[in-house]
Amino acid sequence: MTKLTINEEEYTVDVEPDVPLLWVIREHLKLTGTKFGCGMGLCGACTVHINGKAQRSCQIPVQQAQGKKITTIEGLSEEHPVKKAWIREDVPQCGYCQPGQIMQAASMLAEKPNPTHEEIMEYMNGNICRCSTYPRIKTAINTAIKEGKKK
Repeated sequence: MTKLTINEEEYTVDVEPDVPLLWVIREHLKLTGTKFGCGMGLCGACTVHINGKAQRSCQIPVQQAQGKKITTIEGLSEEHPVKKAWIREDVPQCGYCQPGQIMQAASMLAEKPNPTHEEIMEYMNGNICRCSTYPRIKTAINTAIKEGKKK
C-alpha cells in the first residue's frame, strides 16, 4: 500500500512501487487534469508540483512520491494569478497541454516572482504546445507577474 498526499488530501493506493505517479493520479484517483503526453518526461503535459517544484509525473515512481506534498492542476487555487492570467489572456486553443504549462509557470513564479524574458523562455522550455500558443502563454505569464506585483 502506498500513501500519498495530493491536493492536501490523503490517499492510500494499492499499486506496485514502480508505477508512475501519473497513472496513480489519473487512473486510480481520477484526477484527469494532469495529462499523458509522451511518457518520457519530454513534453510537460504531466507536470505536477512535488514539494512546490514542477516535476514530470510520468517519470516518478509512486514510491518516490510518498511523504511528499503533491499538487495537481485541480489543487492549484482558482484564484492563483497564473490560472487567472490564463483565462484573461485566453491562452488555450485545444487546451491539452495547458495544465502542464500552468503548473510549470506557477512553479517558476513561486521560485522567481520577477523573471526576465530569458528566464521565462528557459524555464518554460520543454513544455510543448501542439497548437503553438507560445506567444499567449508568455503574455499570460507576464500578466501573472504584473498581478503578483500588485499584491
